[in-house]
Amino acid sequence: MKIAMIGSGAAGSVFAAYLRKGGAEITLVDPYKEHMDKIAKDGMKFTIYPDEVYHLTGFKTAYTADDIGTMDIVIFMTKANQLENAIQGAKPCVGPNTVLVSLINGLGNDDKLLKYYPASRCMIGSGVIGTALDGPGGCISTPSEGVIMNFGALENNDVTIAAGKHMEECYINGGCKAVFREDVLPFLWKKVVVNCTVNTVCAVTRLKIGEVEADPFGQKLFHDVIREGCAIANAKGVALDADEFIRVDHQHIIDHISDYYPSMAQDMLWKKYRTEIDTLNGAISDYGKQFGIPTPTCDVLSTVVRCIQNNYANQYVDGTRK
Repeated sequence: MKIAMIGSGAAGSVFAAYLRKGGAEITLVDPYKEHMDKIAKDGMKFTIYPDEVYHLTGFKTAYTADDIGTMDIVIFMTKANQLENAIQGAKPCVGPNTVLVSLINGLGNDDKLLKYYPASRCMIGSGVIGTALDGPGGCISTPSEGVIMNFGALENNDVTIAAGKHMEECYINGGCKAVFREDVLPFLWKKVVVNCTVNTVCAVTRLKIGEVEADPFGQKLFHDVIREGCAIANAKGVALDADEFIRVDHQHIIDHISDYYPSMAQDMLWKKYRTEIDTLNGAISDYGKQFGIPTPTCDVLSTVVRCIQNNYANQYVDGTRK
């Protein structure tokens, strides 16, 4: 099957590298010209932290989806706030049986796909994995233990099942433990709660995951976000127990990727990007208002992140104002 990765920055490059390592025929699509050109010329340097390094060749690359031909699977790995534009930009490579897949963190990605395509051709998923670029032509994966990629169809049928099984096979062959699931929503909500917790709190505190956890006030922030996220998940019909989540799922993150700045922290601390706050803690806050569930920690965290990302140019750096 022909696969296009729409959005091939840090996360898209890592997700694509596992697929290519597992034998997938894949085209990377991203406007980052130096990155695309380097991969087209020399291949991808793919590092799996801490010390596995692979040189992957055979990628096709493009700056847009205009001339890459019709794909069997189109995976979206842009920022969540870029997804709708990416869906529209990918139309030239979408045929009548193309399966559209969002592997983007956050809530509401399925609704964006459904604005343009039927549920019978849409899939959603996410991964529990750290990602970073290693200059043009390189990417770094920091995986956790166990299953690190979950995805599933909005409607199971021959087309979506075939696409899901192909992705699962390529990911597993590439060294990424992935599962194509008939009911993916519980796993996606777990990932959302993880991201709302470690991404946002680490971004605001400017600390790595383990450093936040080691501080009693930081740990309280983590736990408060988890309790609010689980309350909203339950209101949405997905059963999550907050105490079990803290004991099992959150502890799994602490045990395996504590020495890591999550993607939102990277975006805020040195990339100075717009963040995914609106589809993470901001979405939890919005659902809280809808269901009448208090979400005070997510309310404050999302407000702080929005203020910071609106004022990167005004921040102090090394004791001086820019």
